[in-house]
Amino acid sequence: MNLSRKNRLIRSGILLLAFILWTILIQTVDVQPAGVNGTNVGFAAVNTWFHHLTGVHMGLYTVTDWLGLVPIAVCMGFAVLGLTQWIRRRSIARVDRDILLLGAHYILVILGYLIFEMIPINYRPILIDGAMEASYPSSTTLLVLSVMPTLLFQVNRRAGNRTVRRITAVFVRLFSAFMVIGRLVAGVHWLTDIVGSVLLSAGLYSLYRAAVPAADD
Repeated sequence: MNLSRKNRLIRSGILLLAFILWTILIQTVDVQPAGVNGTNVGFAAVNTWFHHLTGVHMGLYTVTDWLGLVPIAVCMGFAVLGLTQWIRRRSIARVDRDILLLGAHYILVILGYLIFEMIPINYRPILIDGAMEASYPSSTTLLVLSVMPTLLFQVNRRAGNRTVRRITAVFVRLFSAFMVIGRLVAGVHWLTDIVGSVLLSAGLYSLYRAAVPAADD
């Protein structure tokens, strides 16, 4: 195992452990009934302070919600690429390994989302269409930060045109920054929900980046 791959595995482990620890802390530190309908919120003082600071901006929430279709389109694009290779090469074993690993990465992201939908850690600070919704981790943030870096990684691997790689890098970074900041400022999540998403998505992406070179060997 080369040093770069080992470092990525270590980084992935640290980030995923940090996410687990963060999740535990949210359920144990400064837990107060500060949420909608008196639901408990961890780190209540910090979360309520930040929520009051930003306020609620439903227009920004709607924009970031619709823009969440962008990473979904990226996933579908890679799914089409994998399916096309499968059909042309007549065997799933002949599909590029980094694409197969990408599919596994996306499945892990979906599983992470479903687990926390079924076992809510806390709820949004506001009602959405009159209903309480699970808020941790922020699903939109998780989707964006888990998928958009894979777009940049794959373009860097597959595109020979330097201009295409640079444009993709700028787009991915600006889009990801806008989405994360947008979800923070929109006021539809607690601050700790965003932090949890950042840790989980970074850990899963680091795991994917560590796995690809191993598959290339």
